[in-house]
Amino acid sequence: MEWRLIQDHWMELECVILDNWGRLTKDNIYDIAGKREILASKLQQIYGISKQEANKQINVFAESVQDIKYH
Repeated sequence: MEWRLIQDHWMELECVILDNWGRLTKDNIYDIAGKREILASKLQQIYGISKQEANKQINVFAESVQDIKYH
């Protein structure tokens, strides 16, 4: 899925995001605002993972939401 679509519907995906990364807070989600690089940075910081692992998880997430219908 194009990241732009995820970014445009970021707040609608809040529950899915929290299901994937339960350590993120609602404030984190608001601060990230759908920006992929900020999400990767937060995942690295909060989960203590590499940038490569963060991007891998983000790619899996993006594929998992590709069939979601937005309002």
